[in-house]
Amino acid sequence: MDAILNFFRWQGMIKPAQIRGEIPSNKAIYKRTYQIAWPSAVESVLIALIGAVDLMMVGNLGSASIAAVGITNQPKFLVLATILALNTGVTVLVSRRKGAGRREEANTYLRQALLLSVGFSFLLSFCGALFAPQILRFAGATPDYLDLAVTYFRIIMFGNFFYCIGLTITAAQRGVGNTRISMVTNIAANLVNLVFNALLINGLFFFPRLEVAGAAIATAIGNIVSFLIAVYSVTHTEGFLKLHKRQSWKPDLGAIRDLYNISWSAFVEQIFLRIGFLMYAKAVAGLGTVAFAAHQIVMNIMSISFSVGDGLSIANTSLVGQSLGANRTDMAIIYGKVAQRIGLILAILVSGSITLFRAQLMALFTNEAAVILAGETPLIILSVTVLFQIVQVIIVGSLRGAGDVKFVALLMFVSVTIVRPVLTWILCYPLNLGLVGAWLSVFLDQFTRYIVSYWRFREAKWTRIQV
Repeated sequence: MDAILNFFRWQGMIKPAQIRGEIPSNKAIYKRTYQIAWPSAVESVLIALIGAVDLMMVGNLGSASIAAVGITNQPKFLVLATILALNTGVTVLVSRRKGAGRREEANTYLRQALLLSVGFSFLLSFCGALFAPQILRFAGATPDYLDLAVTYFRIIMFGNFFYCIGLTITAAQRGVGNTRISMVTNIAANLVNLVFNALLINGLFFFPRLEVAGAAIATAIGNIVSFLIAVYSVTHTEGFLKLHKRQSWKPDLGAIRDLYNISWSAFVEQIFLRIGFLMYAKAVAGLGTVAFAAHQIVMNIMSISFSVGDGLSIANTSLVGQSLGANRTDMAIIYGKVAQRIGLILAILVSGSITLFRAQLMALFTNEAAVILAGETPLIILSVTVLFQIVQVIIVGSLRGAGDVKFVALLMFVSVTIVRPVLTWILCYPLNLGLVGAWLSVFLDQFTRYIVSYWRFREAKWTRIQV
């Protein structure tokens, strides 16, 4: 029992020689981690639920509609890659300035990031809508659902413009530890999405029956609402981050350069990540509409399970960044390990839930027996995968908070862009394992990332990075 308790105490997480000052009580450390992490975890779950709700609510329209909505996931995130990379830079730089008490610099980074976000979001969303047929065909969409997918994708690209700007604001807020704003924006987006999905997919009351297009319109409206809340959080409330008209909105080359220095590696990471996921999805799409529909359902369940760890990862990025900004490498290590331990407990709970309720989980998305049957074995594989997935994403959050983004980018390139697609093709086709093979490759990908990221964290070189 003592060994177990020591595993969760900070005294068992750091060597005496590494201590740089007074360390709070274990209760205080876990309390602060919890205060920042739980809104981020809720936020991440809600982000995953936006796509899952669309998939659930079009499920009764048939496997073609499920496949049409599902095939847009990776192209959507490929379009978002630039903004997500920019937001990594914002979070890291703002968290360091928060730790050092340099408020004006933090607000300068936010303003410059917003200028970049507006420009990139418009360009990328416009191009995404314009080239939707070509993008989705490349992603593996087949003729039986291509038109539905194009309609859905073009509409969500409109909402994407507003969504991206809101994401940049909430990324900065996370950097200062204000994770509740992100949670609130996503609660609002999900509620709006749910209501309008109900009204527009099946045509309730006086609303038209728009089916897949209705799901896309509901998502776009939800994104606009979340954008408005995010803007309000930095214009009409008092906090460390505050925007007003009197501030300079001219491009600041120094701040842009700092954002670039952090974000370019994250951009490379995002591009590799999305290309890898796209190639993976394309390989699975070749297995047929039923198999791909089942795959998309399991992927959405994976996204929800992933979001549990992602919330802790986001919180960890902020806590590690603030600790290093205050020259407390010891607290950065402790917060990193505390988050990992919390993540391990959550991973065990999530894994058990997926195993026990896999049939019920599939039934939430579809009533087609063939699709449910095709997804059961992948869900068993997923239940093992999450044990490594949740912890590794938390470790990666620590590395990002420290600015160790080059290593993270390299890891994602090797694991997601090379290992997963190659293994998927080999297991699915030459070895003829079909959808099971695709999910075995996911397990091997996540396991590899866990081993390598854990080694990097233990090495502790990330504590000496200057940003």
